[in-house]
Amino acid sequence: MNAKPTRRGQIVLGTIIAQMGLGTIYTWSLFNQPLVDIFGWSLSAVATTFSITSFSLAFATLFAGKLQERIGIRRLTLCAGIVLGLGLMASSGVTSLMGMYLLMGVVVGFADGTAYITTLSNLIKWFPERKGLIAGISVGAFGTGSLVFKYINSFLISEVGASHAFFYWGLMAMVMIGLGSTLLKEPPTHAANGKTAITYGTRDFTLGEMLGTKEAYLLFVIFFTACMSGLYLIGVVKDIGVEMAGMDRQMAANAVSAIAIFNTVGRIVLGAMSDKVGRLRVVSGTLLVTALAVTVMAFLPLSPVLFFICVSAIAFCFGGNITVFPAIVGDFFGLKHHSKNYGVIYQGFGIGALSGSFIAARLGGFHATFIAIAILSALSLLIALWIKPPKHTRSQPDMPATVAHARG
Repeated sequence: MNAKPTRRGQIVLGTIIAQMGLGTIYTWSLFNQPLVDIFGWSLSAVATTFSITSFSLAFATLFAGKLQERIGIRRLTLCAGIVLGLGLMASSGVTSLMGMYLLMGVVVGFADGTAYITTLSNLIKWFPERKGLIAGISVGAFGTGSLVFKYINSFLISEVGASHAFFYWGLMAMVMIGLGSTLLKEPPTHAANGKTAITYGTRDFTLGEMLGTKEAYLLFVIFFTACMSGLYLIGVVKDIGVEMAGMDRQMAANAVSAIAIFNTVGRIVLGAMSDKVGRLRVVSGTLLVTALAVTVMAFLPLSPVLFFICVSAIAFCFGGNITVFPAIVGDFFGLKHHSKNYGVIYQGFGIGALSGSFIAARLGGFHATFIAIAILSALSLLIALWIKPPKHTRSQPDMPATVAHARG
């Protein structure tokens, strides 16, 4: 009997469990005000913690591929889960901002990014024929983790307080990531002894070769734009609702749930769609929608309904872009060195997480920032319509990606 479906299903399940545990970090905003109330820190200072987390997450992806080569996907994911869990649990005893920045920002962010990029890339390698759908499942699980733990962490904060909530959050995240790691395994790359083998097309760029192409930098610009628009909105959506749409804070807070839902749906829907209609077409569509949505928010009076339509559209597109880009990097530069190559492109996420707030501070608020995002989205749309996969410089035949298997 062919063992391939069972084995690949096990990898999918393990990745989903691990990614849900990793995605819990996106519940951080729940802790902002409680920590302000406990320690008397300023809200902006506490909120900076998550910016550090996001930057550390992205920075870790530069090294994750090399670590995986040394110790394997299973051990790497387990170690990352333990470090992440211990970082969160140790945060329960923190009484200073610098301690919070170090543990929740640097330690937790670095561990999260290490496991995020490697488990995602590993799963895509198991399904080279359905990269978009599979990336959607993995990244969708990451988003689902944040959605589920929004309620778990809200309950913990109300019952035991924010500081103690870190301990239980860390324990649960560690267990989830550790459990998921036990189901993971690298795909075999050649047939031997009658075992399953998964092979890919031979257009595999090393990191150095990828950085020698103009396409790598153009993809970075597109990814940076997509990330900045989504991450900026996520961070200030409640304030936008109050200041620009005239909503009370209770009603504006519902936009946080709307973003989480549409973000997750966009990951799955657009990931699967990209396999059928083409990834760059999907990205072009999301950039167009994002440009239109932020233009509306910048120049038209916002009613609550129009506000929810715009933020939901941007969140849907952001989720789709986060999903489609790992597959695009695989299409352009191959899967053999995917973790390293995507890790470099993924720096657009970390820089995008910081740039939205920086632009807002420099340009003077929401209106000017929306205009800047609209211009960047239009520019990136033109790039997406024009860009094509690079030709490999080394003399080797191009072969279609295949999944080869034999009976065990």
